[in-house]
Amino acid sequence: MGNSPYRNVVEHPTFVRLYRFVVVGASAALVQTAVLWLLVEVGGLNYLVAATIAIELTIILQFVVNNAWTFQHASYTARSDYLVGLLRTNLVRGSAIPLQLGLLWAFVNWAGLVYLLANGFAIFISGLYRYYLDSRWTWQIA
Repeated sequence: MGNSPYRNVVEHPTFVRLYRFVVVGASAALVQTAVLWLLVEVGGLNYLVAATIAIELTIILQFVVNNAWTFQHASYTARSDYLVGLLRTNLVRGSAIPLQLGLLWAFVNWAGLVYLLANGFAIFISGLYRYYLDSRWTWQIA
């Protein structure tokens, strides 16, 4: 097949990172949705409170996996650096929590979506924001 334009695109480091980020994010979205459902349906929590807890759990999960796989070339290995990276991703992703919760609330209350479906849309939209900031600041990729 040679050096086709398609191969140049899919093997480009930015594309590979974005692909991995999406895989990690989609997996974390499934975990987040399961935790959200458990906290609401079994735990009896308000869906916005439950979403906040589920988001924080997946922030930590995603940092661990993204550090080891998605951004492995720029990963944090020393304990102090790892903690700095975890703090950075918490700031990035923490700043996305109001965005995601606001979208979740709007999709439920204005669009009439079921909270689990609304959460999926909110995760996707806030994920674009999180990828940009994580790649630029948490792992400092130009």
